[in-house]
Amino acid sequence: MSLSKQYVKTKPVCKVTFVVPAVQAAEAASVAVLGEFNDWQATELKKQKNGDFATTLTLPTDQEFQFRYLLNGEIWQNDDAADAYVPSPLCYEENSVLRV
Repeated sequence: MSLSKQYVKTKPVCKVTFVVPAVQAAEAASVAVLGEFNDWQATELKKQKNGDFATTLTLPTDQEFQFRYLLNGEIWQNDDAADAYVPSPLCYEENSVLRV
């Protein structure tokens, strides 16, 4: 998995691209990202020609967001490129952390 950040010079925002590579989503028909930036509501990633799933979100800068990926509506995964990991308040797993 990967994250790329592109800061906008004229506004206090960052365009963050979330990517779940085809290798890690081989069995997935759908991939979504859920986090504090979307009130833990699913934002679907689009399947690319190479099999990766990706989406880009514009997020405010100078903030930190917890998030996770949801594959096929039932398998949770963290991003191995996250800036940090914190314990989830809902289970014994961790959430990925994005700092922008």
